[in-house]
Amino acid sequence: HSVGTLTEDEVLRLAASLDQGSEHPLAEAIVAAARARQLRLSPAESFESGSGIGVQGKVEGKAMAIGNTVLMQQLGLDTAPLQNEAEALRSSGASVMYVAISDRIEGLLTVADPIKESTPAAIRALHDAGIRIVMATGDGLTSARHVGLQLGIDEIHGEVTPKDKADLIASLKAQGHKVAMAGDGINDAPALALADVGIAMGTGTDVAMETADIVLMHSDLTAVPTAIRLSAATIRNIKQNLFWAFAYNVAGIPIAAGVLYAFGGPMLNPMIAAAAMSFSSVSVLLNALRLKRFR
Repeated sequence: HSVGTLTEDEVLRLAASLDQGSEHPLAEAIVAAARARQLRLSPAESFESGSGIGVQGKVEGKAMAIGNTVLMQQLGLDTAPLQNEAEALRSSGASVMYVAISDRIEGLLTVADPIKESTPAAIRALHDAGIRIVMATGDGLTSARHVGLQLGIDEIHGEVTPKDKADLIASLKAQGHKVAMAGDGINDAPALALADVGIAMGTGTDVAMETADIVLMHSDLTAVPTAIRLSAATIRNIKQNLFWAFAYNVAGIPIAAGVLYAFGGPMLNPMIAAAAMSFSSVSVLLNALRLKRFR
């Protein structure tokens, strides 16, 4: 949406030209929209990203910035005249970004990210497991609340930077909580590293996957409660294996040492002892293999 002297197509063309250097899903949507309109994109220079509040650079010799209110304020640009329009767009759940060209806000970019059909079920499964869910996003708070309230998310934070996300994780841990963080972008990496368990999407950035403890093979959030249930099943299996291993040894070692013989009983035949020890290992292995049946 153009709010300055440039046409809507020209604002989109320049914004998409700058966003070609970004791996963010919103940037990919902007580039896709420009190409769908068959707009000619130009190479970007001095591209900067990773701030969590937007991107900056030069296109066709013009200084550009695309981002949220915080970025515009850092650049000394006044977003107040467009605040009502931006909030109206955010109230429908859309992400709104300002486009500044040559130190002037020339347009608003709106990207709607529909909720996946599987996400409500994933949120319900996490709640059923007694897990409190917190949303922390760089999008505007109005947009975040619109989506969060639909999903029944317990706590919502908007327009947060990568540092804010990491600080939020640190605060929750300081309160005594065990924290799992799910994310897919460069901006999520500090929080993923700080969380007790970092969960990255397989469709996300390389740095997120390298930082996380768990990598989901797709971006479907139903895999998160599945991973939690599998982890719990694995711990149960380990405890069962430890019990049987110790039980065999607690019973077998005294017999092998001649406890029964001391009370008039037989000595333990070495072949029986070897078979018992082998059966101990086999039983532990068979019990562990039951995890292959996990669904």
